[in-house]
Amino acid sequence: MIRLARIAAFAICAALSSPLAAQHFADVVDADLAVDHATALEIWRPLAKEGDADAQYRLAGLYASAEGLLRNDGEAVRWYRLAAEQGAAVAQYKLGIMYDLGLGLPQDYVEAVGWYRLAAEQGIVLAQYYLGLSNAAGQGLPRNLVKAAYWFRRAAEQGVAGAQFNLGAGYYNGSGVPQSYILAYMWLHIATANGANSAAALEIAAEQMTRDQITEAGALARVCVSSGYQDCG
Repeated sequence: MIRLARIAAFAICAALSSPLAAQHFADVVDADLAVDHATALEIWRPLAKEGDADAQYRLAGLYASAEGLLRNDGEAVRWYRLAAEQGAAVAQYKLGIMYDLGLGLPQDYVEAVGWYRLAAEQGIVLAQYYLGLSNAAGQGLPRNLVKAAYWFRRAAEQGVAGAQFNLGAGYYNGSGVPQSYILAYMWLHIATANGANSAAALEIAAEQMTRDQITEAGALARVCVSSGYQDCG
């Protein structure tokens, strides 16, 4: 029971310490827009006012990434929304982030989830991951571990280490997926190789397994990665 509690704690920490934390805020903006904000503003604003969704998205990124007088989260939200309402998936995802963090508007997890879902259904991988986190935490929607595992898998199969970790923890605990130490070890091993801070969780999973099971899980991990996450058990 102690070991179960320990790895469950890893899963909870992963869900609550999402890439929406401050150190990952760079994902909200586009680094290539941060070179010369004033010039870029002159280029994108007229096009955005004409209704060009890509220009609206880029203009929002300028306001979100700029410093000093040009930084304006409210304007970023305004232009992300206009692009998102035209179906621009990445703008939907970024608008979800703004709602999730309460940037430029009141924090609203329900709205965040709504925009994440639209973006996730269009294939935006980090939107899939954040939607999984929201399902796992019951933040902005009813807690549903099966749906959380579904979205974690979608993101994990596109190489998101945090999603791979959460999926591995889910298999360890049988949370939203059938319990399997072998699949838990496989995903935790992959997550660790991709930079997730999951070595301790991997060790906990190994304590429950025979040597043959660990060997099998390692082999499955190699097949999974070499197949581009198309053959993952």
